[in-house]
Amino acid sequence: MDTDLKSTPEDQGYYFPAEWEKHLATWLSYPHNEKSWPGKIHTIFPFYNLFIKEISKGEEVHINVSDDKMRQRISEELEAIDVDMSHIFFHFHPTNDAWCRDHGPAFLVNPQAEIPKVIVNWKYNAWGGKYPHDLDDFIPHRIAEYLGLPTFTPPLVMEGVSVDFNGKGDLITTEACLLNPNRNPDYSQRQIEEYLCSYYGVKNVIWLEDGIIGDDTDGHVDDLTRFVNEDTVVSMVEHDKSNENYHPLKRNLDILAKERLANGKQMNIIELPMPKTVIYNDEILPASYANFYICNHAVIVPTFQCNNDDKALEILSQCFTDRKVIGIDSTDIIWGLGSFHCLSQQEPL
Repeated sequence: MDTDLKSTPEDQGYYFPAEWEKHLATWLSYPHNEKSWPGKIHTIFPFYNLFIKEISKGEEVHINVSDDKMRQRISEELEAIDVDMSHIFFHFHPTNDAWCRDHGPAFLVNPQAEIPKVIVNWKYNAWGGKYPHDLDDFIPHRIAEYLGLPTFTPPLVMEGVSVDFNGKGDLITTEACLLNPNRNPDYSQRQIEEYLCSYYGVKNVIWLEDGIIGDDTDGHVDDLTRFVNEDTVVSMVEHDKSNENYHPLKRNLDILAKERLANGKQMNIIELPMPKTVIYNDEILPASYANFYICNHAVIVPTFQCNNDDKALEILSQCFTDRKVIGIDSTDIIWGLGSFHCLSQQEPL
């Protein structure tokens, strides 16, 4: 189908569901760009494949690949770790990079509509034109065509990692990312907020300020603050006052404490400690436990070989009592400047 719809998702009753709601599938773009993991891309595949294995225990996994040679190599690696290949689906959708949360489609739902699921095809410019993105920008169109879903096409540049949802009308984002002039310089904050409401089907936008050190996306919210239920967030904190992340994270925490949800309630805020600083080639990397991915079977959390790993897993286990909380080492993956949430995009039922 891939027919461009008029009006807006909000007008037609569509909304972006919370990540913990039931998925039909997870979409991935398999890593292949060596420039994103210079000198060590080969080290990430075992951990990325474990990520696929865990997701596939509870839902389909659809993987964008460049060609059949790439498909065959990945299939062999997944079979070697006993992945149930009946849950894995490959698509010859070439990409520039692996960050499917950002370049993939945004799936919206309206169970009462004649067509209960649609795609929003935001513009994508690789975090302000920092990297090549012509192939990535076309991925929502390719997936919409494959699934036979109609699309909405707003004029804004948007990345899926810059927003987080509770499925009840609330969205959290950051000024550092969405108000950056390298995204949408011709739109005011009010205009951007109107597009967020109209094309994600939300009623309330909560604006945090800055992201963490090392984040070349200019401040994606999934390294900072995430909904874990409709009225509760986990938010990263840094206890070392000498650390560069201390003041930005404290400021964001203060903002959250003053904000109200669409239903008028104050949020429950659970503090999540930052991991130790991860440095590679003298570069501080954006390591954060908030970059977890909620799939049907489990919550998959990046870990970083430090003492706070167990603390973070315990806190998140208390938040998600209906599914397993599983840590997978992201020490090598984070060299690409993102982790499991950045790499994945859920397709709801």
